[in-house]
Amino acid sequence: MVSISPTSRQSRALIFRNNTAFIGAVFVGAFAFELAYDNGMDKVWDKINKGRQWKDIRHKYVQDEE
Repeated sequence: MVSISPTSRQSRALIFRNNTAFIGAVFVGAFAFELAYDNGMDKVWDKINKGRQWKDIRHKYVQDEE
């Protein structure tokens, strides 16, 4: 039999005690995952396409007015 730590037991009781808390935890988790995944994929995309994006070549075509 697997023993569950008291902290784990308390967090499970907090999240699964009612449907509203569970749905809230699902939405918060999905939102956090979406932010982390989106930022990670943006970094991968920028690394793969470095030097080919407008933000990398803008200085060749646009002169800043000062």
